[in-house]
Amino acid sequence: MRPEYPLKTDRLLLRPFEERDLDDFHAYRSLPDVHRYLYNEAPDRPECEELLAKRITEDELTGEGQRLALAVYWPEAGRVVGDVVLKWLSEADRQGEIGYGFNPDFQGKGLATEAAAVMLKVGFEQLGLHRIIAQCDPRNEPSWRLMERLGMRREAHFREFEIFKGDWGDLYVYAMLAEEYRTLK
Repeated sequence: MRPEYPLKTDRLLLRPFEERDLDDFHAYRSLPDVHRYLYNEAPDRPECEELLAKRITEDELTGEGQRLALAVYWPEAGRVVGDVVLKWLSEADRQGEIGYGFNPDFQGKGLATEAAAVMLKVGFEQLGLHRIIAQCDPRNEPSWRLMERLGMRREAHFREFEIFKGDWGDLYVYAMLAEEYRTLK
């Protein structure tokens, strides 16, 4: 499954990453605050270049376990302001997962919600998924608030789920079913 690019919203274009996106990608992916609740540490420029090279190849889903990783381009700013991901977790059970990362300079404008909604649409309407989840650290309130704005519901709060950056960490799991998506739409 390869969407017809670019995917358009009222304000955004979602498209595969390109090599020319490195400066914009590095501008937010290299920030420690962006990685506060992610498993890896903020990458330096060469590591961002490697990560971008991988993202460039993630423009279609042909099998379980793959990710669709798209640049979120905001024409008003003339740059990539974030990225969104749809991972195909299970073909047999029609399960997926969404994720997102945004430049803090562009947060609070509804852009992440707008872009993540597109990934739900792709998952349910194009890939035919039955259930899509999203996960985050409970301390990452902007992330779980976004999930709630999308209409996802909190299914779990795993306490002291794993060692995260040296301490016990909790995990929120949100989900939406295809039937719930259709009702919201």
